[in-house]
Amino acid sequence: MHPVTVKHFFLPFEKTKGFSYSAKSIERLSEYEKYQLSFHPERPKYLDYLAVFDNVEECLSSDLHGSCLIQTHRAELRRDGVAWPVMLIGQQSAPTSDFGELTRIMQDEAEVKKWNHGMPTPVAFGKAIEAIAIAERENRTVITVIDTAGADPTEESEAGGIAWKIGRCMQSLAEATVPTISVIINRGCSGGAIALTGCDAVLAMEYSTYLVISPEACSSILFHTRNKANLAAEISQITSKEGLKNGIVDELIPEPAGPAHRFPAEALESFREVLGRRIEAFGKAPVESLQERRIERWRKIGQWETATEEQIASYEKQVSNFIPKPERNLFIPRHKRCRNDEKRQIADPVLYSKLLSNNFVCCVCGFRYTRLTAHDYIGLLLDENSFTEHPETRYIVDRDILGFPDYAVKLREAREKNGMATALITGDGTVEGREVVVCATSFGFLGGSFCMSTGEKIWRASRIAIERRRPLIVQAAGGGARMHEGCSSMVSIPKIHLALSLVEQAGLPVITIVTDPTLGGVAIGFGSRGIRIFEHNAGNIGFSGKRVIEQYTGKKTSKEFQTTGWLQQKGFVDLVAHPLELKSRIAGIIANRTPEQP
Repeated sequence: MHPVTVKHFFLPFEKTKGFSYSAKSIERLSEYEKYQLSFHPERPKYLDYLAVFDNVEECLSSDLHGSCLIQTHRAELRRDGVAWPVMLIGQQSAPTSDFGELTRIMQDEAEVKKWNHGMPTPVAFGKAIEAIAIAERENRTVITVIDTAGADPTEESEAGGIAWKIGRCMQSLAEATVPTISVIINRGCSGGAIALTGCDAVLAMEYSTYLVISPEACSSILFHTRNKANLAAEISQITSKEGLKNGIVDELIPEPAGPAHRFPAEALESFREVLGRRIEAFGKAPVESLQERRIERWRKIGQWETATEEQIASYEKQVSNFIPKPERNLFIPRHKRCRNDEKRQIADPVLYSKLLSNNFVCCVCGFRYTRLTAHDYIGLLLDENSFTEHPETRYIVDRDILGFPDYAVKLREAREKNGMATALITGDGTVEGREVVVCATSFGFLGGSFCMSTGEKIWRASRIAIERRRPLIVQAAGGGARMHEGCSSMVSIPKIHLALSLVEQAGLPVITIVTDPTLGGVAIGFGSRGIRIFEHNAGNIGFSGKRVIEQYTGKKTSKEFQTTGWLQQKGFVDLVAHPLELKSRIAGIIANRTPEQP
């Protein structure tokens, strides 16, 4: 007897009496139901949208694991008798939108593994990078089609450099010599989406979603349960319509007859019309003004508040986490939870000189005794008393655009604790007498999470570096993009990629200090750029955090996972320096790579 194939899939609300697929019916759905609708398994996928193009030709085909999650095609889009050449880079989240066929295919374990739960791997992002280069050589407009639950969270992908590949995707789009357009067709989530949405225009299907973190994960972090996913979805403002309102989506593509999974022909025609209009407009604009228009677009991205000098003075102070040498002893107390590989507790005091040489990491169990502050790094990187904060960035403070629960309270507490207005501070200084621009981060300020203020401050610091012809030094630390600001925090990441590319294009070095931790949005942002110096014995460096990976895979990661040493073995580290050596190492780099200052 053959198994019965189910031809269609229905979400619970689709079975509700009175639901009609009308705009009013959808508007009455909860925010989580709208999220479910955005990745309904029968919504058209990237390969379905190929029907609107002509002369479609696949390129860069690969059988490597996860490669099928991003597919690339040369094609043309005809409009008013003109054929516009394009390079299509599409995220294909499943083999088909035909649910009956999908059910049959996914009964095959090999197929399930091949499609990797819809999450692209380093190989897939590598294909996208290569396709952008081809588009530039062939003068094709780049069209990225977004449909992903996020990038692959496994140790294998970390070993393949997924953070750096995602960062390279954004850098490639920022530096592209041809116009770039992104279209979110279904669900665009986390780093898997932002990798390919840093474009000259971002369009979104009417019933798609664009989000920094899944509602379930957000609920788990915020409320310590996954059962409040609807509230998390509502708070985070994840629908494409809210993306338009928040300025991170440029235009909605109507689904005029109703959701695309029920009315695919109408949705595809709408896609053709809106995308065609955009391609035509870019094609007719002067190519020499492309970068200027790109700079102007990204300059406007992000929202922030402005503090007064009086407000800043109320909490501003120097905060240090550096453990000083004991005055009367050679030892300091060992941390209380130290256990060796045999699980035996170790209580002996620690020789301070050994702990310092190990960058404050326990040589027995790997525990990190301290994480340095922005003020600490400024002291380590720059000549004494040479730092002056930029007035252009000093008064920028974080804005609570979502009314996120307790965010305003957390910001006040973070300012008081860290003595800083935001997680990142920028200013001028000197390194062995040479003038530089520096950006430093405090992990203690909401985990150093990447947010809109960070994006704007690095943007302005980059402009200052270019104007004053100075090297740019950026110290990276942070656990990802800040969920309190929703997708807007994540969208500021491509903004800083453009800013850093402009510094490099001006012939100035960008030097990034990668510290513990550098994960998620921070890693794929400035953590992936420039001449990178990995801090000796740093850990927690990559895209997905160790805990996330272990929860997803159900198995422990390797002992040295995501440490500087582990990354060095994988071939991702060129330079390593102890914190006390950073200044001399940077001085050597800028002496050799910096043009003479006027």
